[in-house]
Amino acid sequence: MAILSKIRDRSIALIAVIGLALFAFVLDPSTLTDFFDSSKINEVGEVDGETISRQEYAEALDTYKTRNNSSMSNMQAAKTVWENILKDKIYTKQLEEAGVTVGETDVLNTIINSPSVQRNPQFLNEAGLFDRDSFMQFLKDTKESDDQNLWSAWSNYINEVGSNLKRDTYNNLIKAGLGASLKEGEYLYLEDNDLLSADVVYIPYSSIADSLVSITNSEVETYIKNNPSAYEVEASRDISYVKFDISPTDQDKEDIKNNVASFLEDRNDINKATAQEIIILGLKNATDYSIFFEENSSDIPMQESYYMKDELPKTISEAVLEGEVNDTFGPYEDKNYFKISKITEVFSRPDSVKASSIFIPYLGSQGATAATTKTEEQAKASIDSIYKLVRRSKKRFAQIASQINTDASKDNGGDIGWNTHSNSYNSTRFDLDLAAFMFENNTGKVGVVKSKYGYHVMRIDEQRNNQKGVKMITFGREIIASQETENNAFQNAEKFALEISSNGKNFYDVVKDNSYQSKPAIGLRIMDERVPGLLETQRQIVTWAFGSDTKVGAIQRFDIDKGYVVAILTNKTKKGLVSASKAMNRLKPTLLNEKKAAIIQANMVGASLNDIATANGVSIIKIDNTSLKSPSITGVGSEPKVIGAMYYAKENQLYSKVVGAKGVFAFVVSKKEKAATLPNYESYRQRLSQDRKNKIANIFNALKKTSDVQDNRAGFHGVQ
Repeated sequence: MAILSKIRDRSIALIAVIGLALFAFVLDPSTLTDFFDSSKINEVGEVDGETISRQEYAEALDTYKTRNNSSMSNMQAAKTVWENILKDKIYTKQLEEAGVTVGETDVLNTIINSPSVQRNPQFLNEAGLFDRDSFMQFLKDTKESDDQNLWSAWSNYINEVGSNLKRDTYNNLIKAGLGASLKEGEYLYLEDNDLLSADVVYIPYSSIADSLVSITNSEVETYIKNNPSAYEVEASRDISYVKFDISPTDQDKEDIKNNVASFLEDRNDINKATAQEIIILGLKNATDYSIFFEENSSDIPMQESYYMKDELPKTISEAVLEGEVNDTFGPYEDKNYFKISKITEVFSRPDSVKASSIFIPYLGSQGATAATTKTEEQAKASIDSIYKLVRRSKKRFAQIASQINTDASKDNGGDIGWNTHSNSYNSTRFDLDLAAFMFENNTGKVGVVKSKYGYHVMRIDEQRNNQKGVKMITFGREIIASQETENNAFQNAEKFALEISSNGKNFYDVVKDNSYQSKPAIGLRIMDERVPGLLETQRQIVTWAFGSDTKVGAIQRFDIDKGYVVAILTNKTKKGLVSASKAMNRLKPTLLNEKKAAIIQANMVGASLNDIATANGVSIIKIDNTSLKSPSITGVGSEPKVIGAMYYAKENQLYSKVVGAKGVFAFVVSKKEKAATLPNYESYRQRLSQDRKNKIANIFNALKKTSDVQDNRAGFHGVQ
């Protein structure tokens, strides 16, 4: 009874659900099954009836982003992953229909024969040759391991190789059929080299005023329907928006500058633990800079950096180079920061050095590889022995470097090229001990240096531009808007949105009244993440514009990096053929020329070219030695359709009313000069064959176009 009571209580809702399902069934019986089929919820698309599940798509997306270290945005990754899934399914279907199978053995052989596997020391036997059994055991152990991260990576790689192999197999089959015959090669030769001369009458479309012809919406619609493939469009949205930037004001900048200046001098403070007054040293008197940076919050990490003249901020460069140790400078503005700096060292060094190196890594050093076997002690003993051999002989230095080094310097006798002072001392990739040896010794110096990468025998080959430089410590604050400025931007954005949404005012009237600047974003697509005019990605705006509840005229405020955006949805375009109103500007010139061509053709009467030219007030144009390869008419420009008509026309016969790209033509071919016969057309056959094979890159797009692809990823990516 309790169950029956609950059914009665919810009878209206139940009837509504059933009614909705039955209504859907009347429209499309297949939707009744879909309505109660929860699996449909878990689909993101189909390819020729084959489902692409949310799980399959999500796993592929996650794997792709992990492999690329999230170096791309979600939507960039989504586009690539979707294309990869489509390729795999489309090529698989094509191969199945062709009766071609790409099996596990094919994939395995492809992996085994790859250089990265063949040369991997892990899979080599004692003779240094690839051991297939060792590799197969590795795959087995990896698959059965408790830690599945490595197997997951290998599994993804195997699947990727399989997909690529399917693609290559299919493309190679197609490519094999894209040859060319010698006869086709001959035709190509003749088209390139047969010459013709003719007399031409040209009546341009511009000779008919636009006011004499008109284009209606119905004519545009008819043209679109007759050429549907050229005018199919995806669903899109148009918006207009106003951006409210959170930018620091002049007062904000002055406050930050004064704040940074306060860290130059000592200041009094209270010790929270003892309640006693203490003195916090300013940059001028500080000697322990790690304590200074701990006590004072800097937006620039603590680092003592080296500078030559050209590397110093221009606002302080002259003063710094005249300064001494412990001199301070600032506050000064540099790269969106207000900074104060202090000289901690003054030196005179070359600004660049050319050097050579012999390098031996050891186990545990940053330069160690899978092939490294020496301990630190062994590496030191080896480098000392090498130093004794090469310190006085450049020739022997180059010979041993070519034998020992494993980087690009191996082929250059150990030459590591030129290194600048700034990059050597300030880059985390370089080593300070190497930099010190190169820049603090003289040309010709040879010595042993231990770096974080291993042991080196270094030789200084050349130095240039010896000059004064400094080492400085710099404290700074980023120039950003204050909380008050940010609040003002928020209030302005909120007020603007409320005036339109709550008070019913026109978006553009409010923009004009407030002297704001509105920007349009036309043709946003459902998987877009960028909005024209906004630097950062704004997927949130796109998902809002495509939301089922977002109507034309809807207003929304968005928080963006360093500002706010107030947007209005101005138009919705459904998937299908473009509307006549949107295509009018694009199609109008084409349709105008069609009507102008009809008018010109009606007036192009006469028994000769001279009659036609006289009747239309134009002169006869002469063209000489023109070919299909260069289909140009003197004074007109490129007209391939007209030259093509001449190529197949009879000599000394009048042809008129020929429609071209720029007007209507009449012509008489006066002479055709056949190209000399070649003994063989093999080179032209090969060219034609290669041109066809080069187009194999377009095969996937052609296959995708003929496949029934349903893309429902929008819901997965936030569109409700």
